[in-house]
Amino acid sequence: MSTVTRPSPPGIGRFSPRAWIAAIALLVGSLAIGTLFESRQGWLMLVGGALGIVLYHASFGFTSAWRVFITERRGRGLRAQMVMLALAVVLFFPVLASETLFGHPVRGFVSPIGVSVIVGAFLFGIGMQLGGGCASGTLFTAGGGNARMMITLTFFIVGSVIGTAHFAWWQSLPAFEPMSMRDLFGTGGGIAASLALFAAIAAVTVAMEKRRHGQLEAAPAAVPNGKRWLTGPWPILAGAIGLALLNFLTLALAGRPWGITSAFALWGAKVFQALGGDVTSWGYWQSPGRAASLDASVFSDVTTVMNIGIMLGAGLAATLAGRFAPNFRIPLRSVLAAMIGGIFLGYGARLAFGCNIGAYFSGIASGSLHGWLWLIAAFAGNMLGVKLRPLFFPGPARPVAASC
Repeated sequence: MSTVTRPSPPGIGRFSPRAWIAAIALLVGSLAIGTLFESRQGWLMLVGGALGIVLYHASFGFTSAWRVFITERRGRGLRAQMVMLALAVVLFFPVLASETLFGHPVRGFVSPIGVSVIVGAFLFGIGMQLGGGCASGTLFTAGGGNARMMITLTFFIVGSVIGTAHFAWWQSLPAFEPMSMRDLFGTGGGIAASLALFAAIAAVTVAMEKRRHGQLEAAPAAVPNGKRWLTGPWPILAGAIGLALLNFLTLALAGRPWGITSAFALWGAKVFQALGGDVTSWGYWQSPGRAASLDASVFSDVTTVMNIGIMLGAGLAATLAGRFAPNFRIPLRSVLAAMIGGIFLGYGARLAFGCNIGAYFSGIASGSLHGWLWLIAAFAGNMLGVKLRPLFFPGPARPVAASC
């Protein structure tokens, strides 16, 4: 009996014109930025591109993982996050303790613990479920061709600017000084304590999932061809490992961990000023570094070039997977949810010193206790956000795709 080989759909697993455009834009953009500004800026744009590919192909979403656990007690996504955090802590803690990496100074994201973090993370959590994604999810799904997420991203930027206007007032509320696990337990003890917490969270998800379903959810079947790593999907654990390693590479190149949302505030502030507004009197913009960023080119900002890289990388991954197909027919209630969710995401991130990346992932990887507080408050916000979703999204709570 002869076998018939069916061709793949157009664009899948090969470099179509769209894929070439995305790849060339990423490479040329990184070369131009590295030449015009600093070489590390160009390399960081490529790291951003790699992050976009990993996020897209592994469908590594924080929002969907939390929603599925809240609604169905399925914890595979949450356990993957614990693996990601565990690897990051093991890599980050010794380097941050020495304060140097490859001869260059490095620092972590360790922020104050106070009212603004609780309120900001809670609002961010609501925004995750209404907006349809977190900070990384918004970037890689928008870059992958999701038109609705461009609405979320636009209002994410708006909310970020509003958050900077109110930032000084929120910081005047009670708060504890920044503190890390390394301060409490030392480097080795901090790693051990962190790993114990990750294991405990994973164990809770296993127990709750087995209680509800009797057994753990099986991982999706592998794609039966050699093009898997080009077209996706990737195992979620591969995504967890990839994100941890790329965050560590960001630390090596930028001298600090991966962040996303500070760039949104900068973009919005520059647009606001171009329209005749003035943000220089706002407390957030009066620190020397932020004030200087208002006058400098946006491409000199590390977070900006990485964000652009993420979107280009996700676009490349979506094209190779044959899934880059923007749909502009968006229901009105979904548009409204994207607008409200985006504002909550942006505003909450500014209050809480970051998002699911800067505060949760990079914060906990840095040992910051504020990252753990962010996790608790944001998860509570997600629980409320899940309750609010039926007002905007009819149908089941489980997403069709786990990308956002």
